[in-house]
Amino acid sequence: MAMTPVENLEDLYENAPCGYLSLAPDGRIVKANATFSAWIGFSQHELCEKRLHDLLNVAGRIFFETHFAPLLRMQGFFNEVALDFVTNDGSKIPVLANAMERRDDEGGLLFTRITISKAADRRRYERELVDARAAAEAAKRELQALNASLETRIQHAVEERFRMEESLMREREMSELREQFIAILGHDLRNPLASFGGALRMLRRERLTPQGERLLDLLQGSILRMAGLIDNVLDFARGRLGGGIGLNIKSEPLQPVLEQVVGELRAASPDANIEADFAISKPVPCDHVRVGQLASNLLGNALTHGDRNQAIRLQAITEQDEFVLWVGNKGKPIPQIAMKRLFQPFVRGGASGQGLGLGLHIASEIAKAHGGTLTAESSNVETRFTFRMPLARARDEVRTVSQRSR
Repeated sequence: MAMTPVENLEDLYENAPCGYLSLAPDGRIVKANATFSAWIGFSQHELCEKRLHDLLNVAGRIFFETHFAPLLRMQGFFNEVALDFVTNDGSKIPVLANAMERRDDEGGLLFTRITISKAADRRRYERELVDARAAAEAAKRELQALNASLETRIQHAVEERFRMEESLMREREMSELREQFIAILGHDLRNPLASFGGALRMLRRERLTPQGERLLDLLQGSILRMAGLIDNVLDFARGRLGGGIGLNIKSEPLQPVLEQVVGELRAASPDANIEADFAISKPVPCDHVRVGQLASNLLGNALTHGDRNQAIRLQAITEQDEFVLWVGNKGKPIPQIAMKRLFQPFVRGGASGQGLGLGLHIASEIAKAHGGTLTAESSNVETRFTFRMPLARARDEVRTVSQRSR
């Protein structure tokens, strides 16, 4: 009598017709099967040193971070998400991904399981359908143009005029899109976010279970992070569209603004230890909102990349004729290759991480707008970002603004 072969579960996992990934709560890959390793061109050991975020292209990172990651946190799963992975040789693999979170009895995230299927044929088929429809529309327009043409000279004149009008229309549409982009970020996103924050503050006054308190802390942290993302993307868009980062220079006490920033981040990350030291003995003429944003971005970067078991330190002082603000954290040093591109957009403050990679870029632009500098130092002892601003130049800018107002 023939024996029925027994399925080898380990072989089924490693050589399945789809890729498998398991992620730690911080997004780090802790396990990958041989199928996915062969597709992506990295060994299984190399993959376990990366995060899922590191394997996506720039567009995929933004879409995943702003849409699918929050969806996963809210409902615990997502299905058939279209992503593009970047392989070891730089090529792209279009895939469809499904994810499911695994949590313990208290609701704590243990790990996230992801299955990955190649989708090149499906994407190609969809692209061919779109191209065929566009080609049909183009052929139709061309036929209508030929039928309407009476003579070559008139046809050339009409086509030339059409090209000019089309170019003007594109410029007009681009201008409208820019304005709409700024309006959406500045109004349609910020106002609902403010409503969410107000609702959470009201909920904290109610009697809640420990699980409810944890959920409120999670939502509060998400709201604070979303607000920071909106501010950073808004400033980035303004800078790229030629508006630059505007300043509202005032000579008012700066310490309350910085204390508020520290308080918000402490509330959003109650498990973190943030130590703040202020010695601001002179007026600091600056844009208080922007300097607060700079401090928030630096502290947020430290919370993301630093050792959460060690204190994060912030110091703001006035020494001689200069204002100095620095943020330091313990943890793995920033690789030297990353230091060279640290303040460029879409580059994070470490070898891997979460977020859009705009925080340090915006902080650097705020420092430049104030006539100051933002520098970074990283070693096995500490990673420190330092903002320096000459007070003399800041006072001149205050006088200039005052004279213009008169």
